[in-house]
Formats: sequence, structure tokens, C-alpha cells
Amino acid sequence: MSETTPQPSEGFIDELLRLIEAGNDNTARARIAGLHSAEIADLIEALPKEARERCWELVPVEMEADVLVYLHDAVRASIVELMDHRELIAAADAMDLEDLAEVVGELPEDLTEVVLNSLDNDRRQRLSATLAYPEGTAGRIMTQDVISVRSDVTLAVVLRYLRRFERLPDHTDALMVVDDAGAYQGKLPLSDLLTADPERRVAEFLAEGQEPIPTAMSESAVAALFDRRDLTSVAVVDDRRHLQGRITIDDVVDIIRMEADHEILKRAGLDEEEDLFAPVLASAKRRAVWLGVNLATVFLASWVIGHFERVLDQVVALAVLLPVVASMGGIAGSQALTLTIRGLATGQVGSGNVRWLARKEVAVGAINGAMWALVVAVVTALWFDSWSIGAIIAMAMVINLTIAAVSGVLIPFVLKRMGVDPALSGAVVLTTVTDVVGFLAFLGLGTVILL
Repeated sequence: MSETTPQPSEGFIDELLRLIEAGNDNTARARIAGLHSAEIADLIEALPKEARERCWELVPVEMEADVLVYLHDAVRASIVELMDHRELIAAADAMDLEDLAEVVGELPEDLTEVVLNSLDNDRRQRLSATLAYPEGTAGRIMTQDVISVRSDVTLAVVLRYLRRFERLPDHTDALMVVDDAGAYQGKLPLSDLLTADPERRVAEFLAEGQEPIPTAMSESAVAALFDRRDLTSVAVVDDRRHLQGRITIDDVVDIIRMEADHEILKRAGLDEEEDLFAPVLASAKRRAVWLGVNLATVFLASWVIGHFERVLDQVVALAVLLPVVASMGGIAGSQALTLTIRGLATGQVGSGNVRWLARKEVAVGAINGAMWALVVAVVTALWFDSWSIGAIIAMAMVINLTIAAVSGVLIPFVLKRMGVDPALSGAVVLTTVTDVVGFLAFLGLGTVILL
């Protein structure tokens, strides 16, 4: 479903809003009809609620199915609410099976029944088979629209067979080769089919290194496999190695895009289904939870500071320098956290190498801590005319940067073992650690040395 399309420009959005507000529907409809379905979806997501509803009314009926597929979940749900059953059924009939599975899986139960009952028996059975696979697996995202041939026939027979089709399935780079029982044997590249001697047999051209993937493989693992092997398509098989479908590069682009959105939003404590123009109360409710969590961590840091009230009263310079220690630790920890979460997502980091990674990050944190501690110590000593304070902040920075680095590695593993998404809460936990350790080290050393 993915294609490279430019997003509507700010000027285009402003122009469309003016046309809608002026009631100039014919011009607005013509402007919308000239866009690709993906661009229309981007446009709808960029509009406030009232303008979004008016824009949807202007989308050509024959494009509605494609536009629905490109919309993000929350926006799609709001658009489906505007559609009557007849429109929804027409859109479902026009969708590819894998796209329909994605849309139907998010519909309310009553609407799901309406769509399923509108399908012919064959299409309904294939859709039910797709929906039976868990979300986020290869079976759920694969297309069943695949052409298979046997290995014991000649290329000439295959060519005659293909001429029976009006068109090949999208992104077909090879034909799947199966035995009489439907078990997968390999792939026949179209380039070989078109250029080789027609009297040679399919078995002679089975591509090497084209092992199938199981229906239970996760989306992330599929994307990583395509990346490592530079694949265009791959066969999907069941536990008996029977061909079930295929996954193509356009499906993988969708996965990568969704994972990127997930990563960005989770770092801010937001849901990947967050609608930019969602109602105020709904948006406030989603964000309130992590604001509350962050507030609790701030109070914890403040509680630590409160235990050093006496030294802060006597040495004001320590209060001035507190943000330096916490900020440097936060940055060092964030670097390690980002690399570790990325490593977990790509499969590069696991229980087998986490200790080595932790030792490496401790060394990196200690080296950077020592280097920048020297700089900060000199600046502090000259600023406050006190080498004692310079030494205190230098030692505190070395401690905090070292702890921050190792925490950036270990926190994602601990959260993952607890069943919590590291991308969602890792930054909050890390900030708490670096603030508490930084304040405790800095003010603790200040108390011991200066008082």
C-alpha cells in the first residue's frame, strides 16, 4: 500500500480551507480529486474536525477505499463514523484483502458483522483466515494474492499459464514454486522465466537463499530480514511448510513507517494512534498519565535536594550548579538508552551481550565524565573562586555520567522483562535516576567536604 508521495503543502491546506469555508465545493472537489489517495489521507489528517468532515464529503467515491487504508487508526475511526453502511460496504469491496483485514480489525463489532456479511463466501473465508492470525505477525500482513507453479513443468507451460491472467499481482518479482501437496519449494524469478530457454524446467531455476518465513514471525523480524537480505518479496508458510501467501517490500515500508511513528510518539509518552486534531478532553486524558508520572519523579528529586537544605543555605554556589550535574548525566544516559532500545528493536542486543555492552558504556561514561569534569572544575573554580567546589562538581559528574551510561543500557532490559515498552517509559525512569544520583552525589560530596 505504500508509495512515495509528497505531503500536501501548507499553502495547499490553507487554500482548501478557504474553498471549504467559502462553500466553493466544486473547485475544492476538483483539487482533491487531483491528489493521490495517500496525499488525500495526509490532507484529512492535517485538518481540524469540522473541515475534515467536509473534506471527506468531497473525496470521490471511487477513491474512498484507498484513502481509508492510508489513514492512521484514530483518524480512520472518526471517518468511518461519518459513513453509512452502504458506503462502508462499497469501500470494503474495493479493498485488497490484506488492507481490508487491517481496517476490519479496528471496526466496532456491529460494523465488522455488516462488512463480513456483505462479502461473497470465498472472500469472507479468506478474510476470516487472515484475521485468525495475531496482530503484528507475518500471517496478518501477508497477501494471499500469489501465483504458484510446480517445479516439474517447463517454462513454456508456465508462460502459457500466466497468459490466462489479466494482470499479475502487484510487486510480483517471482512465482512461488510448490509441490503437489502445496508445500513450498522455492521461487522462480521472473527474469529467468522471461529470458531462459522455454523448454527448460522450473526446478532448474529455483532461487538460492530464498527460505520462507513462518506465519508467526513478528512484523519487526520481517522488516529486519528484508533489510539484511535486500529482499523484494518472501514466501510465508505454515508449520507444515505449506504456502500461505507472501510479503512484499511495500508491506515492509509500512511496517518501518509505523515503527518510526511509534518510536517518536512513545518517547513523548503518547499513543501511536494519537490524532493531531483529536478532541481536547481525549487528548488531555491520554497525556495526563505520563505528566503525572513525571511529576512524581520530580518530587522524588526534590525530596533528595531537601535533605541537603543546610549545605545549600551555606554554599549558594551548589544550588546554582545543580542543573549542570543533572543535565550532563541526562544527556549521557539518553545516548546509551537510545542505542540500547535501537539494538533491542533490531535484534543486535540481547541477554548474551548485554554485560559486554554495559561494561563498554561504563568505560565511555567514565572517560567522558573525567574529560568534561576537568573542564567544568576549572570553570567553576574560576567562577566561584573555590577549587573545593570545582573538585566536588568534577567528582559528582564522573559518578553521574558513569551511572547514567550503565543505566541507559540496563533500564530497557529491566522494563522489557517487566512487560513495559522501553520506548514509552525508559526516558522517564532514566531522568529519575540521573537526577537523583546527580543531586545525591553533588550535594552529598558538598556536605562531606564543605561542612
